[in-house]
Amino acid sequence: MTSPLEWSLLHGWLPVTICLAAAAGATLLLQAVTHGRVRRGLAAAGIAVALAAGGGWLVDHVWRPFPDPLPVTVLARVAFGLTGIGLAVVAWPRTGRRRVVAVLAAAATVLGAATAVNAFYGQFSTVRAALGVRPENMIGIDDMAPHGVTATGAAADQPLAEVWHRPPDLAASGRLLNAAIPGERSGFAARPAWVYLPPAYLAAERAVLPVLILLSGQPGSPRDWIDGGRVDRVMDDFARAHDGLAPLVVMPDALGSLVANPLCLDSRLGNVETYLSEDVPAWVRAHFDVDPSYRHWAVGGYSYGGTCSLQLGVRRPDRYPTLLDISGQREPTLGDRAGTVAAAFGGDAAAFVRVNPLDILAGQRFAGSEALLVAGLDDTEYGPQQRLVRAACERAGMSVRWWELPGGHSWQVWAAGLVAGLPRLAVRMGITAA
Repeated sequence: MTSPLEWSLLHGWLPVTICLAAAAGATLLLQAVTHGRVRRGLAAAGIAVALAAGGGWLVDHVWRPFPDPLPVTVLARVAFGLTGIGLAVVAWPRTGRRRVVAVLAAAATVLGAATAVNAFYGQFSTVRAALGVRPENMIGIDDMAPHGVTATGAAADQPLAEVWHRPPDLAASGRLLNAAIPGERSGFAARPAWVYLPPAYLAAERAVLPVLILLSGQPGSPRDWIDGGRVDRVMDDFARAHDGLAPLVVMPDALGSLVANPLCLDSRLGNVETYLSEDVPAWVRAHFDVDPSYRHWAVGGYSYGGTCSLQLGVRRPDRYPTLLDISGQREPTLGDRAGTVAAAFGGDAAAFVRVNPLDILAGQRFAGSEALLVAGLDDTEYGPQQRLVRAACERAGMSVRWWELPGGHSWQVWAAGLVAGLPRLAVRMGITAA
């Protein structure tokens, strides 16, 4: 029997039930408001519309958790939840029992709106993910086999799959762990990172694996690749087809908090570039038996994380000669270049140009680097920007692989983008032969 924590929030009976309950709640509140009186109904509708419009304006112009405006469909779903609150305020009954009903009805509309927004992005696939409950396949960093046990690595130009053979004790799946990566050089105050350890790393004689750094979008958290992208399942599937081999995946924090936007740069907003190119690799190498050659390391991400992977790929090709940019932007931004330059560099436009990936690509060659680029066919905002990135990478001499996948700016594309790019990543990272 499936645990309630594993119930899907994207498909099946649960999201349908929640949305039906939301519709029923909104209908109940509307009936309570009107009582057959048109004027009262118009007043309720006016308050609800004002709340929805005001909330949307505050999100897009004041709070601005995203650098770009929210899609109209998302704002409409948020407006539905705010409408439920507005109707409850107007219909607030005098008796306690009816107040409880009003609160429950309003809560149902808000939950329904949240479920609909989640369905648009595909962020939380299960109840477990939405509640932030510990993954079942999680271990502590002290539960691993001791650092320095017998390990099998490959020669510089030899794929690991040619020297690694499945041992009898190979685990059926990998494990996740959660650990803090201190910003010793950068001073960046990061939230704890997540790490995926493939079956080949958990064996008594482990494989010396390359490292894939995966970064979240913004707003976001390091766990998003687990909750939305099911990265552990994606890697487990790959490992089952390759004798337990897969990259060791590190998901560090590139934001500092849920809604922060430090632009993945070293600036007055935080030294994120140094954190991801110095602190994170040093910590990984100190705690795990991994491929010591950065030639086999890669960085990837979606949206903000995709932009960040492009930045690191052109700023630090010595660390990350392979990048996976899924639905990224043409440049790091807080909404517009003038505002970005002012916030990050105190108005120094030249300082921004020195770190902006497309400006760097216009003046340097990257013959040893490879960019894996993914765009959503329905992503009208980020898709065209990805095409500009593709052209810039090609002009700079990078090897470029390009995918356009069904979907918009959501996990439908981001998760599929990792699956599409993983075979090529495995070649670049020295796991499999070309």
